[in-house]
Amino acid sequence: MSSSDSPSDALLMAQRSKFLKQAQTVGVTCVPFSGGQPKGGVDDGPVEMIRFGLLDQIEGMGYSVAISEGMDKYRTMRPAADPPVGKLKNPRYVSMAARRVAEQVRAHCERGSLALTLGGDHSIAMGTLVGSTAVYGADLCVLWIDAHADINTPATTDSGNLHGCPLSFILGLCEAAAAASPQSDDQDLFGWIKPCVRTDSLVYIGLRDVDSGEKALLRKHGIKAFSMHDVDRHGIGRVVEMALDHVNPARTRPIHMSFDVDALDPSVAPATGTPVRGGLTFREGHYICEAVAETGCLVALDLVEVNPALGDPESLRQTVAVGCSLVRCSLGETLL
Repeated sequence: MSSSDSPSDALLMAQRSKFLKQAQTVGVTCVPFSGGQPKGGVDDGPVEMIRFGLLDQIEGMGYSVAISEGMDKYRTMRPAADPPVGKLKNPRYVSMAARRVAEQVRAHCERGSLALTLGGDHSIAMGTLVGSTAVYGADLCVLWIDAHADINTPATTDSGNLHGCPLSFILGLCEAAAAASPQSDDQDLFGWIKPCVRTDSLVYIGLRDVDSGEKALLRKHGIKAFSMHDVDRHGIGRVVEMALDHVNPARTRPIHMSFDVDALDPSVAPATGTPVRGGLTFREGHYICEAVAETGCLVALDLVEVNPALGDPESLRQTVAVGCSLVRCSLGETLL
């Protein structure tokens, strides 16, 4: 068989897919948003990945690409005044943007295409997970690939940056915090987010910078997490297998994977806002994506926290190239 007659990556993934009705279509939501953290530039992440050719690369794998409209609205919707609510910074902007993300991701999931969201900072996962669970329900499980746990509540966060809090809203932990606090009004802006992921449906890979309040939450709720210690001890292959066995033992549940590039070691992905040394290698990060693709269960993917403003041009090129290759591997690109 000649190379021209060989099945495309998209066709092979479609044959493997267990949930997608339009498995050869990738629904892309670009979210140029930086309101969940203080460093400018992360809002340019999606533009740089597109400029680097990501959409052409996806089409080259045999996929059709459907892009959500109105990417620039994420920049223009910022309110003129957005004072902190309690500790939380930019709460109105974050809530508005996440709600719009939820609508766009939900639309892609309803059409049965794989929902790919390009950030932007990780606060947008409030929206991506609301959007995917609106279609796939409580059966959906979440792989969170990150150096950070991003599970601070409005009560436990020290910085007030909402990119460190999305999972507390998604898991419903903020409701418990509000009930125990006289500042329950802090939750009003995010009242549209209802708990939509169970704590036993979430698993982490790559943690190495976890706040003390977050550690307490992980232990209290029995949330499964594989830190870099586990990767060192067991190897990435075994860690991914154990992570999937925890949330998806029979490989019969849809998977939403949220991948923060700071999960990778800064030597691999330097252009990101909160780098932490001792992270995943190039191959470890890609193996995660390859293994998840092999399950046939992936229905939604976030790729976030690429910040073109940080580092020199080579750091940017390297980080954007890695981000694009992680996406391709998640869509079925293989070494052979």
